[in-house]
Amino acid sequence: MRRRRAPKRKTEPDPKHNSTIVGHFTNIIMRDGKKSISQKIIYGCFDMISQDLGEDPLNVLSTALDNARPRMSVKPRRIGGATYQVPLEVPKEKGISTAIRWIKDSALKKKGKPMKVKLAEEIIAAYKNEGAVIKKKSDTHKMAESNRAFAHFRY
Repeated sequence: MRRRRAPKRKTEPDPKHNSTIVGHFTNIIMRDGKKSISQKIIYGCFDMISQDLGEDPLNVLSTALDNARPRMSVKPRRIGGATYQVPLEVPKEKGISTAIRWIKDSALKKKGKPMKVKLAEEIIAAYKNEGAVIKKKSDTHKMAESNRAFAHFRY
């Protein structure tokens, strides 16, 4: 039997927008504990989004995260010596965290531009339902759909 579940930690809202999603985004972008640098990157990214689209960057971010959030995923489950990819629904909080991580990873893969520019491009692409993050989401959904036969192995 496994031990108790770790308690959920509350993420602090960011100082400028007072949004917990932006605070969570800041924490995921952060490297080596340098939060002020990640905040500068995100606020610069928000400035670029508002210039490009002329819309509120918080609304753009929330729509982009909702577009990129996976609804289904697969989890390996070992049954009788064989490992099956069992499709599971993703809780909303975990889906948002996954979407943020995917956006960060695809922005980091691009080369030759400052991070705030790459991040803004990825968020705008996810907002418009295109780009690498949306492709990753659709691949995850396809994987879950193709392994639907193993759904009865759910926990």
